[in-house]
Amino acid sequence: MKKKLLYIGSAVVLVAVGFFVYTSFGSTEKTVSFETAKIGKGSISNTITATGTLEAIKTVEVGTQVSGVIEKILVDFNSQVKKGQLLAQLDETPLMAQLEQSKSTVDQSNAEVKYQKATYDRYKVLVEKKLIAQSDFDLAEYNYNKALATLSNAKSMYDKNKINLSYARIYSPIDGIIIERAVDEGQTVAASFSTPTLFTIANDLTQMRVEAKVDEADIGKVSNGQRVEFTVDAYPLRKFNGEVTEIRLKPVSSANVITYTVVINAPNPDKTLMPGMTANASFFVTERKDILVVPSKAVQFTPDEATMATYNQKAAGGNTQMQKPTQNQAMGEAAPKNQQTESAEKTVWIKQGLMVRPQKVTVGVTDEIHYEVLSGLNEGDEVVIAMSAATSSAKATAAAAKSPFMPQRPGSNRKTTATTTKQ
Repeated sequence: MKKKLLYIGSAVVLVAVGFFVYTSFGSTEKTVSFETAKIGKGSISNTITATGTLEAIKTVEVGTQVSGVIEKILVDFNSQVKKGQLLAQLDETPLMAQLEQSKSTVDQSNAEVKYQKATYDRYKVLVEKKLIAQSDFDLAEYNYNKALATLSNAKSMYDKNKINLSYARIYSPIDGIIIERAVDEGQTVAASFSTPTLFTIANDLTQMRVEAKVDEADIGKVSNGQRVEFTVDAYPLRKFNGEVTEIRLKPVSSANVITYTVVINAPNPDKTLMPGMTANASFFVTERKDILVVPSKAVQFTPDEATMATYNQKAAGGNTQMQKPTQNQAMGEAAPKNQQTESAEKTVWIKQGLMVRPQKVTVGVTDEIHYEVLSGLNEGDEVVIAMSAATSSAKATAAAAKSPFMPQRPGSNRKTTATTTKQ
């Protein structure tokens, strides 16, 4: 009895295993699924980045050409000044004393000239009458010319001391704002070897510039008139616009890294930006707006030829054979990186209804996510970006494993279609 039950149980197990094998491998139906995207308009841009420093377009350091003690300071930090406005005044007492001394020297020289001229005139009459020796006349002429030279030198010294006295008053050379004051009242400044800086004046903070350091590997992509966006640490969420105005040819070497200085104009109408801020700039090397774009996945997509042929035959009711692309079309090679002006012919696969066919397109610039469409596609066309093929049993297993509570893949313009073919 036990043996009989054992035989019956074994038979049931064999039938179950056979049924499982049949359901798993007996069906040869295959499901082909496509992931597609619709052609639409967008923007493509390629950028390079660099850092720089904000500066006023015109900055003047105001100093003094004479030494002395600062007697008065009439402006302070952030003071608005006009050209010719008095900023500070040095103690004029020693300068006036020098001026008076030089004036006395001029007066003395004038008296000497008058005396020597009278002597010269008298000796000239006598030498013509041969009443004195020629050597006596020559000495009188020499003394007269020497007195004239001494007078000229005294006058020059007087003029110099007069100018130095005027230097005791420091005036603004431009209209602007005081961004630095380096001295205080009572401080002594010495101008013996170099001109000490008293004030730094920025001409106009509503128009500033960024001096960016661009790496030598990227400098060839930068050109005058190029659009630039930059941010500063003080306002990280705000983007400022600028334009390349100058590319300086002198290289700057730091730690064996070569960079070039690129000047970017930075309008600052609300005076938000301040001198010395660090700017993080993005140069738009390539920029296209409101153009037709195709996903790079569609350009790089290459289907399995046999699977695609079987799919199209089934979709067409077995009466139509798939249009075969040329060898270059089937490769679907990617365009060169950083392509800016060149165009290239590529192949994409368009889905029209249930049919999928290859289409030649001409593409332009790329940001490696999208390509610019120059010809071959229209807005609204549906292109294939991925294809998958699976047996019906595998599909059922995948459907059973999928949870309705899992999030869906983003991208409302993509959809997946499936067609079952029997081999």
